Amino acid sequence: MKLRYLAALVLAGTFLMGCDNGRPPEQKFVSADITGGDWGKNFQLTDHTGKPRTLADFKGKAVVLFFGYTNCPDVCPTTMVKLAQAMEKLGKDSERVQVLMVTLDPKRDAQEVLSKYVPAFHPSFLGLTGDEQQVDAAAKEFKVIRVLQKANENGFYTVDHSGQTYAFDPQGRLRLFFRDAQPVDDIVKDLQTLLKT
Repeated sequence: MKLRYLAALVLAGTFLMGCDNGRPPEQKFVSADITGGDWGKNFQLTDHTGKPRTLADFKGKAVVLFFGYTNCPDVCPTTMVKLAQAMEKLGKDSERVQVLMVTLDPKRDAQEVLSKYVPAFHPSFLGLTGDEQQVDAAAKEFKVIRVLQKANENGFYTVDHSGQTYAFDPQGRLRLFFRDAQPVDDIVKDLQTLLKT
């Protein structure tokens, strides 16, 4: 009787395990998982080499997208350094990751300026720009706050903006939201997980 009961339990357990076949394993991210959001679908910008770019150009790679500007005194260079450190820690996996910085200040951040600033953090990084309407559309699509402040007597101004960074999986789906204070190791772990999807 006990053997029959045990056999029934084993059979039931096998059946239940079989019910899960074909389901993708649940992903565990350290950062905020925003999978399934109905925003952050695309952008139409130009990279710092003059090539028109959309998100589809990077399919097959995990994409890390940050909005900033070259005259930013704090969060922008800090974030770019952090992303460069993440690329170093990823080792060979970094070849399957593309970091993009979209300028929020296209008036000053021409292609030539971006071509010197962005790759200085890591040679694979690309800077993206466009006209005011394109940049504004991209910022709105990704829910990025962008407020140009009044210029001082020397014509210098700052751009107040939110400091989040986004990550897409290799299929081009928006998946993660990195806070500006996100530790490098969290970013590395989550990118490694994304690369397995």
